[in-house]
Amino acid sequence: MSEPEVRHPGSERGGRWPEIYERTLDCIHCGLCLESCPTYRETGLEISSPRGRIYLLRSIAEGRAEPGELLAHEAFLCLACRACETACPSGVEFGALIELARAEVVSTGLRRDLASRIERLVLRLLLPHPKRLHRLVGLMDLARRLGVMRLLMALAPRRLARMEALLPPIPSREDRKPLPEMNPAVGATRGRVGFLAGCVMPELFGDVNAATVRVLQRNGFEVLVPRDQGCCGALHAHAGDDAFARRLARRNVEAFGAIGVDTVLVNSAGCGAALQDVGRWLPLEGELFAASVRDVAEFLDAEGIQAPEGSVDATVCYDDPCHLVNGMGVSDAPRRLLEKIPGVRLIAHADPTSCCGAAGTYNLTHLEMSQAILARKLDSLDAADPDIVATGNPGCLMQLRAGLAERGSRARVVHPLVLLDEAYKGGASSSPSRRIL
Repeated sequence: MSEPEVRHPGSERGGRWPEIYERTLDCIHCGLCLESCPTYRETGLEISSPRGRIYLLRSIAEGRAEPGELLAHEAFLCLACRACETACPSGVEFGALIELARAEVVSTGLRRDLASRIERLVLRLLLPHPKRLHRLVGLMDLARRLGVMRLLMALAPRRLARMEALLPPIPSREDRKPLPEMNPAVGATRGRVGFLAGCVMPELFGDVNAATVRVLQRNGFEVLVPRDQGCCGALHAHAGDDAFARRLARRNVEAFGAIGVDTVLVNSAGCGAALQDVGRWLPLEGELFAASVRDVAEFLDAEGIQAPEGSVDATVCYDDPCHLVNGMGVSDAPRRLLEKIPGVRLIAHADPTSCCGAAGTYNLTHLEMSQAILARKLDSLDAADPDIVATGNPGCLMQLRAGLAERGSRARVVHPLVLLDEAYKGGASSSPSRRIL
């Protein structure tokens, strides 16, 4: 007589539900995550907290509830900031859990509104294609300079108008050129590293990429920028398009594998966290690659830097990007680098580790919630009244810049590596506005 088949919760539903179920078991329902969650802080609703969402996912996996509108709503209302992971004593990997849930929502057709379909098309047809993105950014820059963009946005839906408001000043054509594939060290060579240029960074923050490479060169590192690299896939994974995210992950694993470096550096927190997670998409080779990925500030802090000759005379508040502090576990290193810049007076603000509400495309898809979350952050920064806000992620740079500008704040928003590069150029600089947003 054969043994009866044992069915585990989630197996009846198939798809990603068995893995979702296994991941929910790590939660001990202590509730320490609640106050770290931006959506719980805004709504006060248990269902809109990490614990509430885990209850929902487990009840669906166990067949006590059906996947439907509530699942679709809560899976995408979450910002995936992963602050709950930092607060969690039992190691729940909520970022992976919510991405699995989103992928299930998308693959089963629970999210079919027009905006979601457009988002999917844009992410697939634009971000992985540098030439298309380069042309689009060039057209937007031209429209801005001719005053056409302002007229168009006056007639545009609120989400599109917000997108334009978030765009930083477009870097010069020179700064938007692809980085050389090989960038030699200045002076004695201390090592050889790879660098992820990204997709958005070269077009909207090309000056930040160039500054990052110069700082690494100045500190004795040869920097390789493989031409075959591309988009990290973070936004695709966040949007529930896990199959496409896996394709992009494989492309980067192969591109950096071909140049033979032990360390791959990133200056964008969202990209770094995504690359450190590719082992989930690609076992073995993905895990090896993920172990090589480091944030550039963490790397420079650990390796040590040459003392800059110049100075930046400014008070600076550092604001932690969610995926750097919660995803990559890096918080103190960028602060220590800033403190090594002559003239910088690093001051704290009350809420440095909470989400700013950018969260990839969240500030477009969930505008009202994003603005409410941003308001808390801006209140904290306003109270500190710095000259400069430093943060290491493109979405955060855009969100904070737009929010502070709308409040009439005098503070400028800049990547920490731009400040360090400014100091290496030598000479006192009390107003590095040329290269600061």
